[in-house]
Amino acid sequence: MTTTTSGAAPGTGVPAVDFAGAVKSFGAVRAVDGVDLRISAGETVALLGRNGAGKSSTLSLLLGLNEPDAGSVRLFGGTPEEAVRAGRVGAMLQEGRAVPRVTVRELVSFVARRYPAPMPVAEALELAGIPELAGRRVDRLSGGQTQRVRFAVALAGNPALIVLDEPTAALDVEARRVFWDSMRAYARRGHTVLFSTHYLEEADDNADRILVIHHGRIVADGTSEELKRSAGGSQVSFDLAGRGSEGLSRLPGVREVEVRGDRAKLWTDDSDATVIALAERGLIRGLEVTGASLDSAFLTLTRDPAAKNPAGPAPAGAAALVKESH
Repeated sequence: MTTTTSGAAPGTGVPAVDFAGAVKSFGAVRAVDGVDLRISAGETVALLGRNGAGKSSTLSLLLGLNEPDAGSVRLFGGTPEEAVRAGRVGAMLQEGRAVPRVTVRELVSFVARRYPAPMPVAEALELAGIPELAGRRVDRLSGGQTQRVRFAVALAGNPALIVLDEPTAALDVEARRVFWDSMRAYARRGHTVLFSTHYLEEADDNADRILVIHHGRIVADGTSEELKRSAGGSQVSFDLAGRGSEGLSRLPGVREVEVRGDRAKLWTDDSDATVIALAERGLIRGLEVTGASLDSAFLTLTRDPAAKNPAGPAPAGAAALVKESH
């Protein structure tokens, strides 16, 4: 069955999402601090950030649940309210209680009828991977099943843009795999997907592009490989065995040093030269050398200056990545 996409199609030049200097404060807290962001139609984008970084506040502006104090937010060239009203946006949020005494099919059908060009209910259930739950009561489902029902509800209006806030939080490993298979099938139709997640491997595996938000600002914007390169070429870790960390930041290739207890971790652009220098100092006890990962890139990009070890220089990866990706 073929479903047409509502909203702007890829290649029209009209971005699906366009933030321009968006600011949102709650009391003394500036939750969104001058965000500039553009997502093209058809992209799959992950939004990463620590708790309290501004992810939820950014998504609330995108969905029109809050208005920016300054700057603007546009979806498909119009306001978020216009896009939502036209059925161009679907959302799967963490909040929400199960509706009592209503079946899954009834719930998805009810939501679909509120949109001008909805997806057939059977198709939404199939795409969400829950056709067998159609006759089950929503308030009698497991947490993982309920999460997939939320996905079907988000699909019901056949939106051009779908926003997923921690979509796999209640799912086990197999259910997460099934969910992302469904999401990729939806994205292949030319739809735009924006999702937030704490599972970095999900962003690594499923996103065309990754945004990192920290203290209300986008500190990095690029592909997974670009973010990994921003963290440095490799990590070298070893046991200090009671010896001090003086001079580690001056070893060949080293960009940053972190010491926790008796274990040192070095971010280096030349792991071979770094290891040779460590061997000359007799510091190869418990030696481990690993390639850069998205986890390490994320930690580097969101580490506050006060939390960095003073022995190591602050990495320039975040600023460089932002410059390169725009």
